[in-house]
Formats: sequence, C-alpha cells, structure tokens
Amino acid sequence: MAIGEAGPGSTRRGAQPARLEETMRARLGRECVYVPSCRFGLYVALRHWCPPGGRVLMSPVNDDVIFFVVLAAGLRPVQAPLNPLDASIDLDAVPEETWRSVSAVLTTNLYGNPDPAPRLREKCDALGIPLFEDGAHAIGSAVGGRPVGAWGEASVFSLSKHVGAKAGGMLSLADPGLREAVEKTCAGLLTPNRIGSELAYAVRPYAEATVRGLRLRRAAWAAIRLLGLADREEIRMPLRPDELALAADRTPGLDAHHPWVRVDMHDYRQESGPLRLRRIGRRLDRLDDVLDACRAGTELLLSTPWAKPRETHGTQPLFRVPLFVADRDAAIAALARQGIVVGYLYDPPLDDYAGAEFTDPSPAPEGARWFARHALPVDPLRARTVVEVLERSGARPAEAPGEPPRGGPAAGGLGQSLV
Repeated sequence: MAIGEAGPGSTRRGAQPARLEETMRARLGRECVYVPSCRFGLYVALRHWCPPGGRVLMSPVNDDVIFFVVLAAGLRPVQAPLNPLDASIDLDAVPEETWRSVSAVLTTNLYGNPDPAPRLREKCDALGIPLFEDGAHAIGSAVGGRPVGAWGEASVFSLSKHVGAKAGGMLSLADPGLREAVEKTCAGLLTPNRIGSELAYAVRPYAEATVRGLRLRRAAWAAIRLLGLADREEIRMPLRPDELALAADRTPGLDAHHPWVRVDMHDYRQESGPLRLRRIGRRLDRLDDVLDACRAGTELLLSTPWAKPRETHGTQPLFRVPLFVADRDAAIAALARQGIVVGYLYDPPLDDYAGAEFTDPSPAPEGARWFARHALPVDPLRARTVVEVLERSGARPAEAPGEPPRGGPAAGGLGQSLV
C-alpha cells in the first residue's frame, strides 16, 4: 500500500466532524472520515492505495475534476466502455489485456445510477487490485443489497449534492484500522480555514435566494464573468495541454494540478470552520426527507417517454434523472425559459476531451458518446415542471443504439395528468 504525502498537522477531530462521521457510519456500516470535499477524499484514497505510475479504470462520462484528481495522484486514467443507458462500466466490453494492466477501478455511479459493484468487487478481488467508489451522486442508492459505497476499499461522498450543504465530503473505509493513517494524510494536505471564506459561505444561500427572487440569474452570471470568477464557459474546463504536460512532471501532488482540481470549488482542501460544519449537520439531518422526494420524482420521470428501460436496482433516489432527447440544446433552452438550469453535463467524454496524451481511450467509445450527447440530467425535485415543459416544447425522445425509430412524446401526454 502506498501512503500519500503527509506533512505536519493535527489529527484531532472536533465534536462536529465526529457527529457527521457517526451519521454516515450508521448509513454505510463502515468507518467514515470527514473531508472538506469529495474530490479531496478521492485524492487521499488514491494516494493510499495506488503507487505513482499506476493505471485506473474509470468512466469517460464523468466530471473533468475527477479526471484531474487521478492525474494529480500520479496515475494514468484508463477510460472504460459504458452501458449507454446509465453510463455504468460495461465489464464485459473491457478487454482482458486492459484488466491485466490496471491497478485500480474507480466507479462513478452517475446521477445515482449504481455501477455493477458486486461484479466489480469480484473482478478486483480476482486481480488483487482495489475498488474505489465515487458516491458523490449516490448517497442514497443501493446495489446488491448494500448501499453504494459499501463495496470498495474506499468510497467518497459529496455533502454538496443530495445533502445540499454546498460543502463537505466523506471518505469511508472498509478497514477501520486505516483511520489513523488516513487522518494523518488529510491533516498534511489541508489548508487553514479562512474567516473570509467562512463568512462568504455563510451568506451565500441568502445571496442566491435574492438572485432567484429578483430573477437576476443572467445579470449575476455576467457580473461573475466580468470579475474573472467564472471557472468555465463551456461544459468542460479548458484543458490547457501544454501546462498539463508540465504539471505531470511534478506529480504526485495536489499543488501541480491545483489550477484544474480547484475548478468550481476553490476551498476543496480548506479546513471546515464551525459555520460550515453546523450547516452541513442541519442539512444531513434532513437527508431522508430529501431522498424520499427524490425517489418520488425519479419514479415520475422514469415513466415518461424520454426515459430508457435499463437493468433495475429498484427505484433509486437519483440526484439527477437522465432523460434522453433528440435535441438536447433545444430542451435545455426550453427549460431555461422557465427558470430551470440544467447542470451536471459531461460532454464530450473524457477520452475525446483529453486525448491519448493524457488518458487511454475507451476501446468502445460509442456508448459513452451517445450518452454524453443525449442525456438530459433532470432534478427529480423539479420533475412535474420539467415534464410539462418538455411536453409543451415537443421534445422528441432520442433513439438509443440499436433501438427502432419512434415518434415524439406519447399521445395524450403526461402533463394533463399532473395538473
């Protein structure tokens, strides 16, 4: 086991992080360590289990930040073939030579749809390599009779997604005996808490509520761009290949890849202060209510003509429900006119985005490309409004690979039954 870099720092845990850890421990049945972000927790896990130079099998339909976390850990991303209906890893399409070459597997559980963790666990055991689970979107999902996050050597969760705290994460461990070593590594990588950052975090919900109430979204985004605070103009952040190639010479280490890893969350490795921790705790206490509402919205969205049949694991409380539309840009524009912003798009796939210089491309990229182009990730908490908007706009379902052509939304529409 390769232990990551750790500098001086206290490993003492306060009462607030300990309460958050106990809450997640009860959900997962595993040891949990609070971390300031999911991406930070993933970096710590990769540094513990994977020596530099290793190869990590992962999904090409994924946040580019996760791609850069893998690079920062001194590892080579290897893009896997995907099931085109839920973007989970298609084990049977991974060539045997690829299996023999990788030193770890990283799941995505995109939007909360579980990857085939039981089969991946079996495969990783046979190869003698670790399995890591990214449960950022899947804090309430389950597969094989266990929660997502209970299959790998380590798993990471975001407390910004379902929990809605816009901060915090959790790193869970199959072996509780590793807790002390993990805490030591975390302490050596954290940056000190800053009062200004805590105050900005405290007032952010009120500022966002004001923007929503005054319908100032466009003006707010224009101001953010003018001030140089926007990290990306497109779905993917700028790759900057020349700088990225230079950063590779200074890995493993977060500092070299900080300009990429920090995107959309500049305080991803900052110690959490009391204001942040208290808000996370309050939000986490209400998680079950949120999951129930997400499950209900998911059921509704999966009954629409834009949903695709897939292998069922029961109705998961998805973070986003991928509907599939022929013209996604038109659907996004129709939703935007009703004040619904579509996020969490991952297009193009990472191998098309980064190229063979920085990743091993998928041997069968078609499924990932189709999903990335047609998936419309819908917030299940806005399910009724989304269905009505898509019906009024005449959005046509996309034809899945191998699916016979069909027409537009089902006759009669769901919108009438929702009023």
